[in-house]
Amino acid sequence: MTKVGHIYLIDDESMRVSLSRMLRELGYLVEDYASAAIFLEKSVPVSPAVIFLDMQMPALTGFDLQEKLHKLGRKTPIVFVIGQSHLHRIVQGLKKGALDFLFNLEELLKAVSDAIEFDDRQLRRVSLDVEAKKDYASLTPREREVCGWLIKGLLNKDIAVKLGTTDATIKVHKARVMDKMHADSLQVLVKKYLESNI
Repeated sequence: MTKVGHIYLIDDESMRVSLSRMLRELGYLVEDYASAAIFLEKSVPVSPAVIFLDMQMPALTGFDLQEKLHKLGRKTPIVFVIGQSHLHRIVQGLKKGALDFLFNLEELLKAVSDAIEFDDRQLRRVSLDVEAKKDYASLTPREREVCGWLIKGLLNKDIAVKLGTTDATIKVHKARVMDKMHADSLQVLVKKYLESNI
């Protein structure tokens, strides 16, 4: 059975061969690259995924790649594979968003599962944001005004006073806002609005 998850493996040949074979046998989709530069040139972003990266790569190092991916806005989680502990480098990598560091193969499977789960949540969050922004864009200018006041906690009658209209008119606008925003309660509307930075 194929697991839902994609692994980009960037390491020297001996590690790539053994790791990719094992991960493929476990059902993961694995793409392996001999260097960070080749990965940047040839890889296509997919999700959910994880980048397994040797921290000590020649030329473009693991940290260099992490920095470049950050600048490109590519948020695939990174797990660094290292042969020995370099505390200052680990701290530096974690501060820049690395998800984990592996010191031995026993930790590998848990790191794969955790990173892919993290990337899946990240993808869902982006999808929800896009959906909420699309819903908000479908509101008329007046519905956006009403939505804004609803988010601030005003009652229908207070919104009516603010907008110089009747309570009944605001109820109609509110119903349309809730329908178009796919919100079955004010709490859901507020959550979608705030979490999506509309």
